Amino acid sequence: MIEPRQLSESVSMRVLRISDAAALAAAYVRNRDYLSPWEPMRPEEYYTVDWQSSDIANRLVAQEAGEAYPLGLFDGDRLVGRFNMAGIVRGPSQSAGLGYWVDGAYAGRGLASAAVHAIVEMARDELGLHRIEASTLLHNAASQRVLLKGGFQQIGMAPRYLQIAGKWQDHNLYQVVLHD
Repeated sequence: MIEPRQLSESVSMRVLRISDAAALAAAYVRNRDYLSPWEPMRPEEYYTVDWQSSDIANRLVAQEAGEAYPLGLFDGDRLVGRFNMAGIVRGPSQSAGLGYWVDGAYAGRGLASAAVHAIVEMARDELGLHRIEASTLLHNAASQRVLLKGGFQQIGMAPRYLQIAGKWQDHNLYQVVLHD
């Protein structure tokens, strides 16, 4: 079980619950324009409580299987960020992928860096993973700084890697190796 972590005086990180669906939907609505350059195009239903409830439920099933950890950042009851460790592979790989965003009103406060640092520790110490990978758009300097502060190293560039904001875009690839 992943325990909640205090990231700042008022912001904590914990595994999402289905009861967080309304807060998550509200955060996506609040940050829709802010996130749109960095995320896939979303159908209107994505911004609803029903969609977010179903998505959280699916991710919790994946968590039970040891394949993912859906995490939220909370300032009291207000959801102010989302971090997903997904695609966890055991066996010889012992790896996971990391994706994240922080509410535009909370950006620049070091919360993403604190969360990534906590996730790296959790992945190493609690989950026994060997490696975490992440990617950023080439021009997403803020996210690149977060990853570098979290111990990630750039390992390459993938042309037309993900469809973001409606078009296939190149991404820088990063990894952090957790064990020698």
